[in-house]
Amino acid sequence: MIILTGGAGFIGSCFLWKLNQEGIKDVLVVDHLNRDDKWKNLVGKSYYDYIQKNDFFNAVISRQISKPRLIIHLGACSSTSLTDANYYIKNNYEYSKVLALWAFELDIPFIYASSAATYGNGELGYDDDLAKIKNLLPLNIYGYSKHIFDLWLLNNNYINKATGIKFFNVFGPNEYHKSNMRSLVCKNYDEVSQGGPIKLFKSHNDNYPDGEQRRDFVYIKDVVDVMYFLFQNTSKTGIFNLGTGKSRTWVDVSKSMFVAVDKKENIKYVDMPDYLKAKYQYFTEAKMDNLRKVGYNKPFMKLEDSVKDYCFYLKNKYYL
Repeated sequence: MIILTGGAGFIGSCFLWKLNQEGIKDVLVVDHLNRDDKWKNLVGKSYYDYIQKNDFFNAVISRQISKPRLIIHLGACSSTSLTDANYYIKNNYEYSKVLALWAFELDIPFIYASSAATYGNGELGYDDDLAKIKNLLPLNIYGYSKHIFDLWLLNNNYINKATGIKFFNVFGPNEYHKSNMRSLVCKNYDEVSQGGPIKLFKSHNDNYPDGEQRRDFVYIKDVVDVMYFLFQNTSKTGIFNLGTGKSRTWVDVSKSMFVAVDKKENIKYVDMPDYLKAKYQYFTEAKMDNLRKVGYNKPFMKLEDSVKDYCFYLKNKYYL
């Protein structure tokens, strides 16, 4: 049995799809299904059983869960706009420690989600070298909650028992439920496909013109391929960046959308909300050397091809 927390979420459900594609169905899905449409991500998937995250946590504490062969821990609050620090610490940090210690006790592989948000504004670069991670300065409590779990593993010499993945700007099918945390493509598809504009934030950094802020956008199909590689090679422990290694601008994404839906370019710039200005990342670009060194050599899709593929899913309201 494989335990997959966050298995109904965006990345989790797509990884479940990938496992199913590979003929793997003995998966215990853990998540928190409430009033949103996240449950739709599980429709058509094959898995062993489902359990709500609090019930699962209590079962782990009381050791009432059968020994799995592997834990993939993707469950977390990924919002960068909430302000309840206590919730992030409880949900993202302490929950993760309990699961990790259980995995170490059972001597089974533990794969978990970290985040590019741990890199802050990038003043120290985007290098997943373990020696540099302790110096990172996250800009928001989400990034901090992920960062301190990375540090906990490092400080307690557990990192050789775990595999962390620092996700950059992941986009693609199954993110539909994420409200304001959806990608630019998902948020704007309906309006753009009808000839409307894309609204991009103005820049408040003199080094970046409006729309030229840069991110490492990585498509979900590439993401699950990398995750499956790490799933198959659990001896590859440590922390790995997961982006494409090449930053692109928001204008690049927008232009790709207009081409994909065969509409004329129409970009409008709007003021960035005040609450974002102090914690906005103007540039991210994953240093991908570590992943390549452990043997992952498949190329990543070009942004334009990824956006075109995603627009097909959006047009037809398809899920992975």
